[in-house]
Amino acid sequence: MTRRKLLQLIEEGENLYIEFKQRFSSYEKIAKEMLAFANTSGGVIIFGVDDDKSIYGVESEKSETALVEETAKNYCEPPLQIQVSYFEIEHKELVVVEIPESSNKPHRLQDYKPSIDINDANVYVRVGEKSVLASKEMIKVLQNQVKKKELKNYTVGKNEKIAFDYLEKNETINVKELSKIANISNRRASRTLINLVRANLLMIHTKDNGEDYFTYCG
Repeated sequence: MTRRKLLQLIEEGENLYIEFKQRFSSYEKIAKEMLAFANTSGGVIIFGVDDDKSIYGVESEKSETALVEETAKNYCEPPLQIQVSYFEIEHKELVVVEIPESSNKPHRLQDYKPSIDINDANVYVRVGEKSVLASKEMIKVLQNQVKKKELKNYTVGKNEKIAFDYLEKNETINVKELSKIANISNRRASRTLINLVRANLLMIHTKDNGEDYFTYCG
């Protein structure tokens, strides 16, 4: 990170890759943002800047850094790898935390369980300017991405064809919609749509409210 790059990021404002924090608030809130970046495409948290781009600076670089590093190590599971740097802008100190996209997804809020439980794990992903709770479907997709479990020679069956017919008319589909029109359980509908994502036939998207929907690739 360079000073010039930092000024550019502040000018751009918050987005998929950038989050402003006037100060460190709580371990859980900061962990949520860090997890979302690690689980998506990576990103940067700039401490000492408000949402409206106003520069306030931080009271102590060392204190802020210690809190951030503790968050990455003890409040994220698995722990996150981060890079912290410091800049003086308008005679005020800023702490910049870079969180790369992880190759060990999905990361979750620390729950002290030996392995991830998709039924209650707090996994976050980045959607636009927000960090939102991931659905079970998104967690499974993240798991399969890391394990590179791409389905090859996938056989399209009755439920898949129903999903395709629905997409031809509506452009998007979700688990509940497929469950209803195919008269199958939510669990089976979920598995069908996830398999289509793994086969690179559909893409999964997340709304600001955390709800998922699926579309054709491309």
